[in-house]
Amino acid sequence: MAASDTFIPLSMAVLTVSDTRDLANDTSGQYLVDTLSEVGHQLSDRQITKDDIYQIRAVLSRWIADEKVNAVLITGGTGFTGRDSTPEAVTPLFDKTVEGFGELFRSISFGEIGSSTIQSRAVAGLANETIIFCVPGSTSACRTAWENIIRDQLDSRYRPCNFVGVLSTRKKQQQQQQQQQQQ
Repeated sequence: MAASDTFIPLSMAVLTVSDTRDLANDTSGQYLVDTLSEVGHQLSDRQITKDDIYQIRAVLSRWIADEKVNAVLITGGTGFTGRDSTPEAVTPLFDKTVEGFGELFRSISFGEIGSSTIQSRAVAGLANETIIFCVPGSTSACRTAWENIIRDQLDSRYRPCNFVGVLSTRKKQQQQQQQQQQQ
């Protein structure tokens, strides 16, 4: 969608998918929380869940249905080892898949980690006019995705287009009203 001249802060949720992490050692989730806040977005919720398809879907479904959540950032569970199941949990909930996200992430990541990037199953999509990005669980992968793709695509001023324009009008109006009340 077309860019705006005004920054529109979004309400975002962060989900860490891990069988071993908690708030004390979740550096990837913390990185996402810190960076989204630094650019002016608002954190609506943060959770850590086990790498279980149904637990992931339960958390994500609540956020997709929540009128306050514009975007969801998920870190972890995108590989091929053990119980990695984020793509299997998330993609059935998508109304539309952002086909180029995984390819672009792996292309950028190739310059950083070489052919190991092929083991990343990073995905993104829209569900109920909520944008969802799923990235690997390492902090460096979160940084790569945020700095090279996600930050710009969640900035209403980014040209020629960004995802803010396709997010729920109802959700955006609520965010703009909150922003006006805070001023």
